[in-house]
Formats: sequence, C-alpha cells, structure tokens
Amino acid sequence: MELLTIGAFAKASRLSPKALRLYDELGLLVPARTDPLSGYRMYHPAQLERARLVAGLRRLGMPLARIRAVCDLEPAAAAEGITAYWAQAEADHSARRALAAFLVEQLTGKDDHMFDVEIRDTPGRMVLSARRHLTIDELSAFGAELMLRLGDGTVPHLPGIEGAPFLIFYGEVGADSDGPVEWCRPVPADEAERIAGRFPDLELRSDPPHREAYVRMTKDQLDAAGSVRALQALATWAAEHDLMAELVGPPRQVFFADMRTAAGDTLVSDIVGPLLPE
Repeated sequence: MELLTIGAFAKASRLSPKALRLYDELGLLVPARTDPLSGYRMYHPAQLERARLVAGLRRLGMPLARIRAVCDLEPAAAAEGITAYWAQAEADHSARRALAAFLVEQLTGKDDHMFDVEIRDTPGRMVLSARRHLTIDELSAFGAELMLRLGDGTVPHLPGIEGAPFLIFYGEVGADSDGPVEWCRPVPADEAERIAGRFPDLELRSDPPHREAYVRMTKDQLDAAGSVRALQALATWAAEHDLMAELVGPPRQVFFADMRTAAGDTLVSDIVGPLLPE
C-alpha cells in the first residue's frame, strides 16, 4: 500500500505536522519510513488508527507519557486505562471546582462553612515512619503503599484513635510543592524493636505526648477546599483562645477509616493542628 506524506497523514489523522514530528521524537508515533537525506517522514495508512487514538487522548488532556502506555495496550486494556484516567480527571475537576468556590467565598466574605474544633490528649507512642518529598499527585500512592504494607493484619497496633496512622506535613504539598511529609504508624512500645526489624527501610522513633486540636471530616469533605477550611477553623480557634504563641509542630492528618470503601458521609479522618505541649 502506498505510503502517505506527512501532510496527507496529518490531514487524515487530525494531527498537525508539528505534533507528528514531536510524537516521532518521543517514539509515540514513528513514521513507516524516514528519508535518510532529507529527513522527510512517510506514514503507512495502517498507522491512522493509532494516530487518531493519540489525537483523541490529547483532546482529553492525557499526558503524552500516559498516552504512549495506553496505546501500547490491547484494546480492552486500553479502554480500561482511558476509563481510569477519565474518572481521575473528573475527580480532580470536582476538587478544583470546590476550591474555586471556596476562594470566591473567601474573597466575597460569604464563606459560612463551620467546623467544630475538638481537643484531645495523645500519649507518647513509638511509630514506624517514612519521610518523603512528594507532590499532591504522588501523595495518595505513597500513603496507600504503606497502609497496605503495615495494615495486612500481621503488624500489632494500638487500640482506638491512638493507633491510627497519620501524615505529618512539614511543608506545603501541591502541584508544585513537595512537602516533605512523614507517614507514621503507631506500634506497641514493647514490640516496637521486633516490628521495626521487619521493615528496615522505615524509621522507628518516638512521638512525644501532646494535646492536639482537631477537626473531624467526612470522606466528601476531604477535598482541597475542605482541608483548607479545616486548617483555617483550627487557626481561628487558636486565635480565639489566645493560643497562637503556644502552637508547635506542623499540621497532621489522621486516618481512622478505609477511604476506599467509606461512603461519602462517613467520618474518615481528622485534620490536626495545632499541637499543644502538655
């Protein structure tokens, strides 16, 4: 079958010659033949199916690296990959919409969302921990991996909220900010050394006793706007109680329910901060 020039292939595939040259350089859509002297690219008509898929995925906003992975899959697996990507894209869009609404409410003085701040005393504990520099896109996978490793039922834990795993945010975490964060899993002190021996890549350290203020959140409330609102509620509470000078330590998030299976209105997590010395 006769090969197509880059111009004809661009028109048939709805991709520009500039895009085709880029996809060739990335190994995403390599021409059937490239003239060794002129560098002119020629494409086989059979490549149109892949090219049109690439064009459609780019219109969805899928990153090029992910497009390459999807295009290399069998059709059924590729369809699953697109479905998974779009589900995440919709969730991200929903979170951005909520954050935009929150910012508008803040600027116009119409934010009437209220959170109850509660206080509890937390005893000193031994924790297994891992500290990483992570962006917001990497944070979920980091926590999920450690949850699975230490939550398989073979690692002893403390009862109640004292035994719930938690994240410590030592710096801002966002699309362009990478913390760092520290993931912590409390373990019984009398078994801590033995447990730590099973996980040599994790640090065993003590978490001192403290009094903490916290806001309890449902699964639906744990979006970017909800987390900011919770932290603002904690800051307002501290100011109202003249505690600003006593605040120590970075904010935390405590996880006491399975986010994967919880209903939207189920209480799943505490946003914690400030930490008050006993």
